[in-house]
Amino acid sequence: MKVAPSILSADFGRLDEEIKAICDGGCDYIHVDVMDGHFVPNMTIGPVVVKSVAKVATKPLDVHLMVENNTFFVELFAPLKPEFISFHIESEKHPHRLIQKIRSYGIKPAIVLNPHTTPQTIEYILDDVDMVLLMSVNPGFGGQKFIPSVIEKARKLKSMINKRGLNTLIEVDGGVNDKNVKELANAGVDIVVAGNFVFSNPSYKDAISSLK
Repeated sequence: MKVAPSILSADFGRLDEEIKAICDGGCDYIHVDVMDGHFVPNMTIGPVVVKSVAKVATKPLDVHLMVENNTFFVELFAPLKPEFISFHIESEKHPHRLIQKIRSYGIKPAIVLNPHTTPQTIEYILDDVDMVLLMSVNPGFGGQKFIPSVIEKARKLKSMINKRGLNTLIEVDGGVNDKNVKELANAGVDIVVAGNFVFSNPSYKDAISSLK
């Protein structure tokens, strides 16, 4: 299991220290939640702050767009060269075009499904993405309770991936902790996003290790 702590739960007053601590603690990616106040009822950070994060990070960035104007935000964040840029299928009219745009920057495209969205929604673009992010909470705020139905959704998605012989990764975001991570792993999940669980622990290293 790979772990991507969400900096949404970090102390922004000492963000450089927080980034160094999770990198030293053994995280695999740094999950960056970008919200525009339109697609979700919250606003977070822009490329200026994320550029500062990238300077101190020793692990790759995983940028999760929760926005309406995806193309605009892809162009803003692409120069920072994250490993992944993910966007919500619910907010994009032309996903193929956007996937191609992300890949043209040398960045791995990923697509996100809200809790109510079925894996069949992305049946015809699954071959084109490097990762699918399944939301296990409704996007917008950290610290929410895990929605258990995502476990069965992950199983179905894994079956779709295996039937096609793909190497597409599955990531889950929302309410992940050391109690539900084993079920997620058994369902075929490759990466978990954990914000509150990691950053509320006195030892980030212990929190990350317990998930792994």
